Amino acid sequence: MRIIQQFDPCHERDFMALEQQFDQLEKSRPDYPKGKRMQPISGGEPLNTLIWQYEFPDLETAYKTLNFFSGDDGHEDLYRQQVAFIRQAKIEFYKTLDF
Repeated sequence: MRIIQQFDPCHERDFMALEQQFDQLEKSRPDYPKGKRMQPISGGEPLNTLIWQYEFPDLETAYKTLNFFSGDDGHEDLYRQQVAFIRQAKIEFYKTLDF
């Protein structure tokens, strides 16, 4: 699963400061998946994009995690602050091809 957030470049510092708090939240809680955060250097997404990615064992677990995020007070508090800087967001799901 990838969560792709395009943020207002004028507020990159504020957006990333909150993202660091999300990272700290993940690291401090054993019930959180430890996602990988990336920012494009080149590619299809603009530079003012943050990508959070995690490989779940199945699609059902990924959906349950999205519900978990939206029901967690710590996550929701940070999200309410960060959403003001987000221009657009999308969530992508992929299946692994094991040939």
